[in-house]
Amino acid sequence: MMAGERHGLTGIIGSDLFRNAKIPLLLLIVVMVSAISVVTTTHETRLLTAEREHLVLERNALDIEWRNLILEENALGEHSRIERIAVEKMHMQHVDPAQENIVVSQ
Repeated sequence: MMAGERHGLTGIIGSDLFRNAKIPLLLLIVVMVSAISVVTTTHETRLLTAEREHLVLERNALDIEWRNLILEENALGEHSRIERIAVEKMHMQHVDPAQENIVVSQ
């Protein structure tokens, strides 16, 4: 170093690190990359877990709706069964509105 020359402390530390401490500097970089990947993976895992919970709730709602539709289908099927029995076995039929008689009592 010459008498009139001035170097900043940062420059001296940086050049010393590159000259004498390449392995620790490389390990520091590897640790930082590893830490960033852990944070990224954790964040993605949390997002996927939240999405999974949302999908489970949606599946449960759809399952409940499906069960209600099955019950409704069974109820409607029972009505059509009763109507079929009434027509076939008891020879009942729907009344034509023109043939209806309304009785009003006073």
